[in-house]
Amino acid sequence: MKIFLTKSPYLIHLFQIIVLNTCSLVNVINAKKMTAKAEYILKIAGEIFAAQGFRRTTVREICKRCKVNLAAINYYFGDKEQLYLACLKYYQPLAAQKASFYFGVDPDAKPKEKLGTYIQNFIYRLLEEDRQTLFGKLLAHEFFEPTGALDTLIEESIKPSFSFLSLLAREVLGDNCPVKIVELCAMSIVGQCIYFRNAQPVIFRLRNKDKYSEEDIREIAEHIINFSLKAMDNYFTEQQA
Repeated sequence: MKIFLTKSPYLIHLFQIIVLNTCSLVNVINAKKMTAKAEYILKIAGEIFAAQGFRRTTVREICKRCKVNLAAINYYFGDKEQLYLACLKYYQPLAAQKASFYFGVDPDAKPKEKLGTYIQNFIYRLLEEDRQTLFGKLLAHEFFEPTGALDTLIEESIKPSFSFLSLLAREVLGDNCPVKIVELCAMSIVGQCIYFRNAQPVIFRLRNKDKYSEEDIREIAEHIINFSLKAMDNYFTEQQA
């Protein structure tokens, strides 16, 4: 059966994404415990987890940066894993403020414009350095260094966003394009974006940089958009030839 991306199912899918991504990952912090001190720990711990990943981050390092003792971590969060889950929960709505979970895509725009907008906002969420983009960075670590939170993240964030990206890819590829090819193209787009996040140590050394500038991020976004759209032009038709 052909899949047509009319405005009605499109908007329904956006609604599903918003609902799923505003769900709580876990009920980690008791409402009575959400004090200014607990929030401060979350902010600092989130920055460290986003920079180093879950496994390379130690509770001792978090305590040192926050200037608190281990007892404070145990009181508010229980252990390292619960603290990590609390960080995901804390930074998820902040990411939605930066760029909504449908990535600012206009349902009335042309297919290539929709896909371009998605890629642009996705790459900015991964590469920009501010608190509102930390959730994207935490997610990026899960792609190559998964934690116990991965299954929840897949259901509440990754799967809805990937399904949405696949819908946009189908619009560009055509309604008759097999699901397998649509998904592979969507995965290729995600792979390009994740590479520029996770390969930063190599990229910075190759390009003699210590961080991405605003211009760098813009150029990377434009490159992935142009590269992907050129690759997808007549891709399915050529596969059949």
